Amino acid sequence: MYKRILLKISGEALAAGRGFGIDAIFVTRVASEIVELARGGCQVGIVVGGGNFFRGVAEQAVHMDRVAADHMGMLSTVINGIALQDAIEKLGVPCRVMSAIEMHEVAEPYIRRRAIRHLEKGRVVVFGAGTGNPYFSTDTAAALRAMEIRADVLLKATSVDGIYTADPKKDANATMFASITYMDIIQKNLRVMDTSAVSLCNDNRMPMIIFSMREQGNIVRVVQGEKLGTLVVSQIEG
Repeated sequence: MYKRILLKISGEALAAGRGFGIDAIFVTRVASEIVELARGGCQVGIVVGGGNFFRGVAEQAVHMDRVAADHMGMLSTVINGIALQDAIEKLGVPCRVMSAIEMHEVAEPYIRRRAIRHLEKGRVVVFGAGTGNPYFSTDTAAALRAMEIRADVLLKATSVDGIYTADPKKDANATMFASITYMDIIQKNLRVMDTSAVSLCNDNRMPMIIFSMREQGNIVRVVQGEKLGTLVVSQIEG
């Protein structure tokens, strides 16, 4: 079992197929798995996206200034973070939302040492507002926070089982990789996450597991060491 993890959840996942907003039943389901991990001794950090409300690179933002659009996207991640915090604390585990953009009334400012201290005290920490900078996705924020808190692994929960040779929804012959290197992801142009996030993980030898969160219990299974999804390692480790 991993001792400290960084879990990346997309904003779209929290909408549970509805496309917009938050599905309270699904959020509670995810929170119950996170609570199970925390009570089992795993230190859990979370980066959540904001695509269920607004994405800076979405079609709805095509005529907007990119910086303004990205700031709107960052604020969306804080909304999702507060929803997760509420669901987790209702299940009896303390949770803190830390924002890269200061908003003291609703979230703590992100301070690395304080975040690590929260984790050591058994509190779940949700990192909101991405990196706090435009032009960077929440994938990059997840990679960065995983490095900063010295996580054992970066877990990316998605709607697919892992990394495939092609889009399994479009190609019936697509096969899933059990493991792959970050350099292979770049060379094969597999669009599993931003190139900047892939490079950051590769350079710092941060292992990542990409798996499906559609089946209840998968988050706990992955943390406990069950072979699910695709393991991604650095070229040096490979």
